Amino acid sequence: MSAIWYECKVKYRKFDEATAAHKVKTEPFLVDAISYTEAESRITEEMVAYISEGEEIKITNIKVANYAEIHPFENTDRWFKSRVSLIAFDEESGKERKTNMYLLVQANDVKEAYENTVTTMKDTMGEYTIPAVSESPIMD
Repeated sequence: MSAIWYECKVKYRKFDEATAAHKVKTEPFLVDAISYTEAESRITEEMVAYISEGEEIKITNIKVANYAEIHPFENTDRWFKSRVSLIAFDEESGKERKTNMYLLVQANDVKEAYENTVTTMKDTMGEYTIPAVSESPIMD
């Protein structure tokens, strides 16, 4: 059984450097796991690095993320969701058929995210288009 990506929404007290105060935030994180139970366990373990001693976290939602692939890039600090449409020719109907897949790509801005998506797709056999790239709220 292969791991699946789960998006976990976590509510916790986070130190806000701009105001020098702790604020309650709800942020999405991504973990790979083989079940919801393992995803809950993994995110709880990972969040220890983000909270002060004695602080609590609350997992408000866990759902299967629809990402086909995750692509981190060095010297980048944000995540972007790229929709890639794979184009296939249907011999029977004689029409083009598009199948969408979503990639999570790290970059510093939308332009770089598009370029990084093209880089990850360079070994793809066949045609594709990238109809959408948008910033993702994923933290890590």
